[in-house]
Amino acid sequence: MEILGTTLRICVDDLDAATAFYERLTGSTAHRFDRGGVSAAAVGCFLLMSGPAAELEVLRKVTATIAVNDVEETYAKLSAVGAQVVAGPLATPVGRNLLAVHPDGSVFEYADRKTAS
Repeated sequence: MEILGTTLRICVDDLDAATAFYERLTGSTAHRFDRGGVSAAAVGCFLLMSGPAAELEVLRKVTATIAVNDVEETYAKLSAVGAQVVAGPLATPVGRNLLAVHPDGSVFEYADRKTAS
């Protein structure tokens, strides 16, 4: 399993204001999208999310998103080292992901860019 990078997940009340700040901070243009009632903006290594409190409560439990080459390989590695995969692997609009709880209780999303053929 190769870790390619991480995305920091931030829940915000005002997505427009937060997006403008992070665009200025990073010099990047946001990629905006909606999923499951949550509006999001990816800006550099930051993923800003805004939406209903119940949705954000769940999202706040995920520490970070970790980019990997292959979610299936990552699933096997996580299982072998004692992590508990609680969701996935699942297809997303940009690839596949899974959620895993590490033995210390930390929750991480692992994602790749492999889409269905």
